[in-house]
Amino acid sequence: MVTLTDSAAEKLREMLDEEGTENALRIYIKPGGCSGFSYGMALDEVHEGDEVYAIKGIKVAVDSEGLELIDGSQIDFVDDLTGQGFRILNPNATMTCGCGSSFRTATQAGQPGSCE
Repeated sequence: MVTLTDSAAEKLREMLDEEGTENALRIYIKPGGCSGFSYGMALDEVHEGDEVYAIKGIKVAVDSEGLELIDGSQIDFVDDLTGQGFRILNPNATMTCGCGSSFRTATQAGQPGSCE
């Protein structure tokens, strides 16, 4: 399961209200990035095969394959001197890179490549 901090839930509520839909926060993992896997997030419809959670009033969807890599992660929203945005705090990540969106786990290395 994935969790949301209060600040992440608040920002997502704002975004969903602006969008005017009942979409979910989709968290997905794709091969690539300098450490092997890259995170992605989008407001999207729930798809067949998704694991769906209601967290602080927000629907969160994760495809069942990606869940293994981010299970136990916390999604946070920060607004500080370095900028603002969502951050994923993943307890499964054994290696990350400076971009903050690429990782690998102890059991899965992914396909390292460019951080673009």
